[in-house]
Amino acid sequence: MKHQFWFLFVVVLFLSSCNDDNKLRMEAQKKEAQKNEIIFININKGWVFQSAPINAVAENSMSFWPQWRTFMDELSQKPKSSISAFQKKSKVLTKKALELKDNIPGQYNNPAIKSRISILITNVSLLDMYLHLTQIPHKKVVKQVAEINLELIALQREMDKIDVKSKIPVEAGESEMLQMIRDTARAIPSSMPPSQNTPRVE
Repeated sequence: MKHQFWFLFVVVLFLSSCNDDNKLRMEAQKKEAQKNEIIFININKGWVFQSAPINAVAENSMSFWPQWRTFMDELSQKPKSSISAFQKKSKVLTKKALELKDNIPGQYNNPAIKSRISILITNVSLLDMYLHLTQIPHKKVVKQVAEINLELIALQREMDKIDVKSKIPVEAGESEMLQMIRDTARAIPSSMPPSQNTPRVE
């Protein structure tokens, strides 16, 4: 009889312990779900990109720079369903940003534009990294979106500067002078003819 009593006592104790564990697990899951909901709401609210071109030059460049057009299109499509949707989008944005670097049109293929694109890639990559951390720092994600917007504006202003400079008429001889500045080897010939005023040694 004593053995039955102890067996019954152990079973009740075990079931009670299991119930407590289940309650704790359910509470932890509930807290985690609430935390993820707050993260999602904050990211969703802050995910506002400057996806429309800010000037005519940036808009026109979409017709001959397909990578630029694709990147801006991706920015305009906001994820809606979940944090994982934002994670997928950030991965796609990183890929599209990298494609900008490898396909710069001739008129924009200069150090200023390359530098702006590199900074943009870095910022998009940071956004992707933050979104794939175990504990997503949602404030940093929102701040990173703002940083990307600033870099987008800077890149488009740089494109506009290049366009304005290209429309300034070139004065006679200016293009030759600029070419000589760029190519110093051409500017100073290696074998100069002797000067007429050089005294001759007999």
